[in-house]
Amino acid sequence: MSSVELETAPGTRGGFSLRELVRRRPEVITFLLLMAICVIVSVVNPAFLQPSSLIDIGRASVVMGLFALGVFIILAAGGIDVSFTAIAAFTMYSLTLLVSKHAPWIPMPAIILMAMAGGALLGTINGLLVHNLRVPSLIVTIGTQYLFRGFLLSFIGTVWIMSLPPQMGAFGRMPLLQFDSADGRTITLPMYFLVLPIAALLTWWILNRTLMGRAIFAVGGNASVAGRLGYNLRTVHIFLFAYAGALAGLAGIIHTCANRQSNPFDLVGTEINVIAAVVLGGARITGGTGTVLGTLLGVLLVVVVNSVLVMVGIPSTWQRVVVGSFILLAAAFFVTAQKKS
Repeated sequence: MSSVELETAPGTRGGFSLRELVRRRPEVITFLLLMAICVIVSVVNPAFLQPSSLIDIGRASVVMGLFALGVFIILAAGGIDVSFTAIAAFTMYSLTLLVSKHAPWIPMPAIILMAMAGGALLGTINGLLVHNLRVPSLIVTIGTQYLFRGFLLSFIGTVWIMSLPPQMGAFGRMPLLQFDSADGRTITLPMYFLVLPIAALLTWWILNRTLMGRAIFAVGGNASVAGRLGYNLRTVHIFLFAYAGALAGLAGIIHTCANRQSNPFDLVGTEINVIAAVVLGGARITGGTGTVLGTLLGVLLVVVVNSVLVMVGIPSTWQRVVVGSFILLAAAFFVTAQKKS
């Protein structure tokens, strides 16, 4: 469940055993692992905890965090989506092309809303296919991933857009926090960073304070039982994938504004890191459990690990080895905890 009541563990006097706490709140392990990595790296290299490094980590977490929230909400319902990067690429490139060539007067808030609407539309296609075809969502989204990318590259364009419309470039540069470092560099935490905590709060509210959130966890626990209890599975499936698609569209347009260019080939291959972050945050592949806090901690863990490996000069290929090892360790831990329970 999304919110878990901590019962008194056997053998304790009104308190909680650490094992029971970890079993019921697996994101505790993610937090402890994240803290351990930060402490070790900061001892070896004190520059890791400088404000500039922390801001770089925060900036790198935004797009992955938005993706991860969408993956988590689908995972909580027992599904999985691998088409979110294709949705992001489709919306960000087609919208940038539209604004650049035909509607340079569109204000940035409208561009953001259009990106979310476009992503939600593509996500709705996923939801309808998952519900009507009654096949695993992994199979459906693998197909739509190729479909969306193929349509983008075949009919919309393959040329990088190196010069963004002024309002998009200004949004990517707009500072939330700015200061000069000791070496004379100007360090900026961009305004778009606020999008991630806002999206996280909205996702938490949906999952913990609405009937839709209860339906999502019920479907993740057992879809057949949820249907017999009166939950509309079609509505749940459409909402899940539309919401994840909207977050993917939002992530795509932020990615474009932050990088100040739009590349239709971007984001390919980042699906594994995002799914890894959600799993490391304590969500089960089988659905029915997980938290927004755990998902964000998983994102931070993956971003920190990648940042540390870059900092020490480890090749990108080895970064995949480390993230893969974390996934295996997390899976082993969750299976062990489930058996003990």
